[in-house]
Amino acid sequence: MADLDDVRRIAAALPGSEERATTGGAAWFVRGKLYAWECHPWPSIPDDMREIIANELVVGAKVADRVDGLALVEMAPRVFLRTTTRWSEPKVAFRMAAIDDDHLVELVTEAWRVQAPRYLRREFDEREAPR
Repeated sequence: MADLDDVRRIAAALPGSEERATTGGAAWFVRGKLYAWECHPWPSIPDDMREIIANELVVGAKVADRVDGLALVEMAPRVFLRTTTRWSEPKVAFRMAAIDDDHLVELVTEAWRVQAPRYLRREFDEREAPR
């Protein structure tokens, strides 16, 4: 089962990434832009989603657009929660207990890519390119 230490490990490998403690828990930023966060059961979240978030570890992550987020929810509804807030920014929330390691790496990395400036994405791609 994945936990926040797994998110920390993935985020630590991403250029310019930093973890901050927030009111809702841990959150990860790249150059001041939020890309992943520990979900907290805020009153603005619908009751059914708030109950899930209150009882298990749920992480939110930025996605490229709303269609990507909706596709993830459709593809794996036991892993991904439907929209948790009324705010329209593209994001997805997922149950850490249900996500596999490879998908977690992909989600965190892609969330970072959505927020990272071009020069950091280039740095990461050059470092990760096969030699």
